[in-house]
Amino acid sequence: MTTDPAAARPQFPFEVRHGDVWKIALPASLAFITEPIVGLVDITVIGRLGDAGLLGGLVLGALVFDVIFSMAYFLRIGTAGLTAQAVGSRDPRDGLLHVARALVLGLAIGIAMIVLAWPMLWAANRLLGAEGGVAAALADYFNFRIWSAPFVLINYALLGWFYGRAAATTGMMLQMLLHGINIIASIWFVYGLGWGVPGAALGTVLGQVVAALLGLALFTRHYGGLGAILRAIAPGELLDPHAVQRMLGLSRDLMIRSMALMGAYAWFAAQGSRMGEVALSANAILLNLLMVVGFFLDGIAQAAEQLSGKAVGANWRPAFDRAYGLSFQWGLIIAVGLGIGWYFAGGAVIGFMTTNGEVHAHAMTYLPIAALCALTFMPAFVYDGILVGTTLNVVMRNGMVVSLLVFLLAAFILQPQFGNWGLWAALHVWFLARGGIYWWALERRRGGLFTA
Repeated sequence: MTTDPAAARPQFPFEVRHGDVWKIALPASLAFITEPIVGLVDITVIGRLGDAGLLGGLVLGALVFDVIFSMAYFLRIGTAGLTAQAVGSRDPRDGLLHVARALVLGLAIGIAMIVLAWPMLWAANRLLGAEGGVAAALADYFNFRIWSAPFVLINYALLGWFYGRAAATTGMMLQMLLHGINIIASIWFVYGLGWGVPGAALGTVLGQVVAALLGLALFTRHYGGLGAILRAIAPGELLDPHAVQRMLGLSRDLMIRSMALMGAYAWFAAQGSRMGEVALSANAILLNLLMVVGFFLDGIAQAAEQLSGKAVGANWRPAFDRAYGLSFQWGLIIAVGLGIGWYFAGGAVIGFMTTNGEVHAHAMTYLPIAALCALTFMPAFVYDGILVGTTLNVVMRNGMVVSLLVFLLAAFILQPQFGNWGLWAALHVWFLARGGIYWWALERRRGGLFTA
């Protein structure tokens, strides 16, 4: 440790190497990649039934939960950033108070979601324009999957704590277990038991429950049991007004950011729905392939998050600058490789995912412009990680809202002229706008993160 008499905070120097990035990024990528694979499996097991209405309902149902749960995603990203900074500042409790507050809040929000299930489903039908068989399948999926809400949010908080401590291997294990159970159970429930769309939803519920229980067991064991955790938290600490105010401010901004993020995807899906079941299903397949690419890149973003947060907590700018550069270097390499792989392998994957000839042909038409997303959204992903680690939540919130407005403007201009081509082009505009706004804002604030 080095100290400067004029410094406001102590400094804890450390180095960032290529290996440090990949120590986090590789297990995180392997874990994250299982999430869109679950979506691909659910779409495939329902899509191969040959009913576009069932497939459309499941796609919209999954999207609804992406939107709902994204509003509480601050539990993961906020906990990760705060925990990484606690580790950098040598907090002997490894961010215990941050994750404890997140767990309590997550449980309360999850229960509230179950209570408000009916109005949320009604709003989803109205906003997404679901009708007929699509609406029926959406209701079947929603009414079962909503019971996973408390467990999903507990998992968010725990994963934020694990990744904030750079325990990426543990996070990987939990996520792979969650999604492995989901995949196996969904296939069995749909094909083995003939439960259809509800079976796909129940597979997701089962995976979330098992992962939450195991995650809680690992969390309590780290501190020596529940009793040790309760003894480690002094009376009043959990509800310390300053800390709670900081958490709520961070949560508010990240919630707005997540709502804007998922609002853009929801609007994109709704536009596809209004073009018919075939366009909806084809765009959904391509978006799920995009998520596969995105979760590979999210491994690099996770490394940027933990290392930049640790650098801020340690008050050591050389580590931050190094993490910044290495994250973008590897992000670009991965994005180019994945984009090329997506373009050349996309046809085979699409053919496996659906037996509907119209959906297959529609998806193949727009494969080239969709595959280009691998490159255009890379900067936004890496900046997301850096901004989470530095807890620059206002920058994330404002940048996402402004870029959403840019996306909607681009879509209103391009889609009437070019149809689905214009809709995908607007998505590229959105990705590039996010990356550009984040770069500009971070460059203005980078120096203020540290005291000399």
